[in-house]
Amino acid sequence: MFSLAQKTAVITGAGSGIGKAIALLFAKQGAHVEVLDVNADQATEVVAEITAAGGSAHWQVCDIGDGKKVAAVMANIAARQPCIDILVNNAGIAHIGTALSTSEEDMDRLYRINIKGLHHCTQAVIPPMIEKGGGVILNLCSIAAMMGLQDRFAYSMTKGAVLMMTYSIAKDFITQGIRCNCICPARVHTPFVDGFIAKNYPGQEAEMFAKLSAAQPIGRMALPEEIAALALYLCSDEASFVTGSAYPIDGGAVNLR
Repeated sequence: MFSLAQKTAVITGAGSGIGKAIALLFAKQGAHVEVLDVNADQATEVVAEITAAGGSAHWQVCDIGDGKKVAAVMANIAARQPCIDILVNNAGIAHIGTALSTSEEDMDRLYRINIKGLHHCTQAVIPPMIEKGGGVILNLCSIAAMMGLQDRFAYSMTKGAVLMMTYSIAKDFITQGIRCNCICPARVHTPFVDGFIAKNYPGQEAEMFAKLSAAQPIGRMALPEEIAALALYLCSDEASFVTGSAYPIDGGAVNLR
């Protein structure tokens, strides 16, 4: 079950965290993985790890906020691969702040990556997916699209947009064989979390990590590999009847608080 053999998967933000976990798992399940990231060093490390394990992967630097660069990257993939079967819109950035403390520059920066970036990548892959008879698009959303989170004004705005874009894509292209879903994680233990704690709570890293972990009803953060497992299901043929859905993977955060 859950084989991705003979499939090409494009994963944005695949150089670290959740994107890396998805890339490694998809490659393990037989997919050829296109690793897109703004960090060349991290992207090459992921590809090296995949190929060392016997998998197939290729990397490119990609700023998803730049539509022309996204189009060039996707054209490069199309020249090397027979088709793009799966797109995982994972790349995104975070922000901490209220409506008062969030600047116009903050809003523009988050809009550029989290909203326009998803649009650029999706717009680039839909025509070839239609031409080949279908495909799968998976968006990384957040529980911030489902509930109020403190100090996440701009971030929540973008994730609410991701949720609605997911529903729209699924509705508009269902007859062309394209499925689109999104995953809504709670806090996941990634390098971003470690960096945030180190920057904002120097000398209190262990204490803050424990506090942030306990904030979820299940008592811990998710692992990137757990998010990747759900992504694998939703992108596999076993989920062929699933589209237009948002999946919380949240340790009970949405419904058990």
